Amino acid sequence: MSTAKNLFSGRILVDNLVPYPRMADKDREALRMIVEATDQFLEPRHADFKSWDRDAEQPPQFIQGLRELGLFGLIIPEEHGGLGLSNAGYARVLAQTSRHDSSVSLTIGAHSSIGMKGILMFGTDAQKARYLPRLARGEMIAAFCLTESSAGSDAASIRTHAQRNADGSWTLNGEKIWITNGGIADLYTVFARTESDAGKITAFIVEAKWPGVAHGKHEDKMGIRASSTTTVSFADVRVPAESVLDAEGKGFKVAMAILNNGRTGLGGGSVGGMKTVLALATEHARARRQFGRSIGEYDLVKEKIAQMTVDCFAAESAVWMVAHYIDSGFDDYSVEAAISKVFATEAMQRSAYEGLQIAGGSGFMRDYPYEQITRDSRILTIFEGTNEVLRLYIALSGLKDLGRSLGELKFALDDIFNHPIKGFGVMGDYAEKRLTQATGIGRDRISTHMPSSLRDACEVYEKYTLELAKTCDFCLRRYGKAIADRQFELKRIADIAIDLFVGLCTLARAASNSAADPKDTQSIAIANIFAQQTKRRMANNIRRITRNEDDSIRALADHILDAGGYPWDVL
Repeated sequence: MSTAKNLFSGRILVDNLVPYPRMADKDREALRMIVEATDQFLEPRHADFKSWDRDAEQPPQFIQGLRELGLFGLIIPEEHGGLGLSNAGYARVLAQTSRHDSSVSLTIGAHSSIGMKGILMFGTDAQKARYLPRLARGEMIAAFCLTESSAGSDAASIRTHAQRNADGSWTLNGEKIWITNGGIADLYTVFARTESDAGKITAFIVEAKWPGVAHGKHEDKMGIRASSTTTVSFADVRVPAESVLDAEGKGFKVAMAILNNGRTGLGGGSVGGMKTVLALATEHARARRQFGRSIGEYDLVKEKIAQMTVDCFAAESAVWMVAHYIDSGFDDYSVEAAISKVFATEAMQRSAYEGLQIAGGSGFMRDYPYEQITRDSRILTIFEGTNEVLRLYIALSGLKDLGRSLGELKFALDDIFNHPIKGFGVMGDYAEKRLTQATGIGRDRISTHMPSSLRDACEVYEKYTLELAKTCDFCLRRYGKAIADRQFELKRIADIAIDLFVGLCTLARAASNSAADPKDTQSIAIANIFAQQTKRRMANNIRRITRNEDDSIRALADHILDAGGYPWDVL
């Protein structure tokens, strides 16, 4: 059962949270060796990373070094020549590479998290035998081809087309944009429109060497400049029948499963980046002296250091909880994965901003690492699902399951996400019945599993889990099927769910740390700080469901859109 979705019904699934998952000792030892080898390879190249960022390239000899280190085979099973890491182990390695350079993590992550993940998850035995050994060795580097000029978040509107031929093969035509690893990939997972009774989108395995496959020039990007990003085009490419992934018409399901499963890599990378920023900021705060004291002695700098630490601990707690769900065979973790992506990427962006601020004028200079970290982190809330669309996904997924559990909603939502955003309008009418809130629904007591030092924090999450259920009930009764278009309300509902899930993960981890080491009082302090911060945010979001300036904001935005820009001047 989904931990996050049950929050919408006022339920805390304690067994899914406590005890906080711990990595097996044998896996921990193997991972330490991989992390150590990775550090030894990447640490001496920091000057190169800065140079490669400016030149916007990763030299072939460096890519060869990644191959030799085995970083392209992290999650490929050992029987196919890979290292066979769990999702948790993979996320931990991505966290480590991100401590050195984001472009390195992206080259590895685009290959493993999404590029070849479809073969791993949906490939036939023949497809796995044909490709996985070469992918593990890095002989083939993979890329994920979904986005088009007219199809970003609205993935269902893709125009790349595949026509079935008489011999069962396909002819593929179209162009994909902003493809990470596009210029160095030997294998693409491509999504194309296939108009048939079986479905409208199909996933294909396409090799770069096939006639008609080409990639464009390296894109000149704001950040992650050294990683390869290009267009990829397909002109009358003959794709064998055996290169279909899963089945004809199942492409959208394949794409969403890949993205959901791969988000731990992005979350892990964000955590690693935060740790680097925090290390840089603390070093600078201790060394930089102003008015006779180190700047780290001043409260406003302490506040930034502490908040960066709280955000990192909370993000790490959520990311590894989601990785545990995937590794443990949970059937439904899509909302949790989306939550971990939204929270971790936004926390990373805040940390980059505050780290640069602590560094002051030095942080703005290219000789220091802060400006590149800030540029690199900006993409995180955009790719693999923009955080705006993921918030809508979080809210509507929770509302859908709430409606089913109550048996009071007539949702036609089984294929809602076949048409992201536009498809949100298919909700049926909500019967005018209230959720009975006097029955004690949701009174799952996580506090009974926590030390007394976390009792106040437990009460925050128990209370606001019920408040989320009441808020969802109110919105469904008030707006009925129109809730699908009430994006301000959906965002607030999603933000409450994000705070609840991340907060509960943080709570569980702090309790586990404290039990393992009673001297670790700071984990408890972090959990309590985060609980009070989320309490204020959740209270505000609930209050703004009914008391807000939404109509005025819409009217003002419409005015500016009609005017084509800011219409006022002092002249």
